[in-house]
Amino acid sequence: MAGSPRVQRKAGGEYLQKILTARVYDVAIESPLEPARTLSRRLGNQVLLKREDQQPVFSFKLRGAYNKMAHLSAEQLARGVICASAGNHAQGVALSAKKLGCQAAIVMPVTTPKLKIDAVKALGGEVVLHGDSYSDAHGHAKLLEAERGMTFVHPFDDPDVIAGQGTVAMEILRQHQGPIDAVFVAIGGGGLVAGVAAYIKAVRPEVQVIGVQTQDSDAMLRSVRAGRRVTLHDVGLFSDGTAVKLVGEETFRLTRALVDDFVVVDTDAVCAAIKDVFQDTRSILEPAGALGVAAVKQYVAEHKLKGRTLVAITCGANMNFDRLRFVAERAEFGEQREALFAVTIPEERGSFKRFCELIGPRSVTEFNYRISDAKVAHVFVGIAIAQRDEADKIERNFLRHGFATVNLTDDELAKEHVRHMVGGRSELARQERLYSFVFPERPGALMRFLAALHPGWNISLFHYRNQGADYGRILVGLQVPASDKRALREFLDGLGHPYVDETDNPVYGLFLR
Repeated sequence: MAGSPRVQRKAGGEYLQKILTARVYDVAIESPLEPARTLSRRLGNQVLLKREDQQPVFSFKLRGAYNKMAHLSAEQLARGVICASAGNHAQGVALSAKKLGCQAAIVMPVTTPKLKIDAVKALGGEVVLHGDSYSDAHGHAKLLEAERGMTFVHPFDDPDVIAGQGTVAMEILRQHQGPIDAVFVAIGGGGLVAGVAAYIKAVRPEVQVIGVQTQDSDAMLRSVRAGRRVTLHDVGLFSDGTAVKLVGEETFRLTRALVDDFVVVDTDAVCAAIKDVFQDTRSILEPAGALGVAAVKQYVAEHKLKGRTLVAITCGANMNFDRLRFVAERAEFGEQREALFAVTIPEERGSFKRFCELIGPRSVTEFNYRISDAKVAHVFVGIAIAQRDEADKIERNFLRHGFATVNLTDDELAKEHVRHMVGGRSELARQERLYSFVFPERPGALMRFLAALHPGWNISLFHYRNQGADYGRILVGLQVPASDKRALREFLDGLGHPYVDETDNPVYGLFLR
């Protein structure tokens, strides 16, 4: 998609001196370029991580912010600076202002997490909360700029900001002087990719620069394809560091001329990439910081690459802690390690056990069921897989044995909501008693538990989800005749697993009975 080599040299060359003379190291470090050894072995390519997540504000953003502010006059610094940001740029401006001894006002949406607000305040920045979105904050910041006579520090669309971000590429080429096939760069407004591409195409034009965007925030790709800047109506917020509706004029010009290709990744792939980086580095990236890694994996698979040297810029680690649950849940799908199914089995004695025998030794990651029909039972089941095509094989096996099956592995509604909603009250759950069990989380433990259940008692409710802990927790509803009370107790005690009778729990009465 990039322009001709001559166009690239011209576009990149005009920024070369700016990048070489950029002032960033008063606040930034030269971040390491580290091999991702586990990921490299798995992909059959050398994957290098440019660790911008290790910067003092856990993001590359301070490079551009400081370079811009270091070029301001003494008079401008005396009047102070202002910016609009909900995250990394805000911290970069605040730290730069502290270093330069000037006032910084940061306009942030009222929806900004307290973690990020506190981080800016800790750096000495004045936080102004306004509006529900970045656009609202930006508009208010421009008003305050005029009222207070402050200088606006743009997060991406400024030559000095772009040059500051370009020092990332300068370091990469200095740190690895051998062959590099491609550098993968996350794109929001385009400051980082524009700076990186400008330097690489001026110095080593044979190295490909590949921009990365998410499916729901691909303003740059759409703009390049259209030949003009395109404004998105909405953007996804999972990768909030790249959630930009309109890219910059200058960043668009440079990206259109210099960037060789684009990769678009989905949320599940980003979650899987966060897990990959954690396994190699024990560091947790924010979603935007993992885009490059997700793209490397996707690009290698699509182009069947082997033996190449690929660099991913891990551009940020300002992760909201409460997102980790979602990331862990979805990483298995992004890694193609879990398949989901809706399976219909006859509501008759023995069919449940037959179904479990079909699953066999595979690890069950989730098992949800609530009696709702006198003739058939609908089971929501998750099964660990090693490759994506296993899901289709499992589905065909269920169908071959007479169990109607729907593969839900790519169903967003199932993954996001329905898996948490299986259950509720049932008129058919008469004489039901509810028990919770704890058992060691080992391969096959769930199937052994199911096989041990008394064949004369009907299972009216079953809920299990592998949470990654050492112990699994199961909630089971059993329809047991009053005459079997003694046999039930002997059975429960004989299982050898801790259990609690939850039949009188008020939550059971409110939502399930």
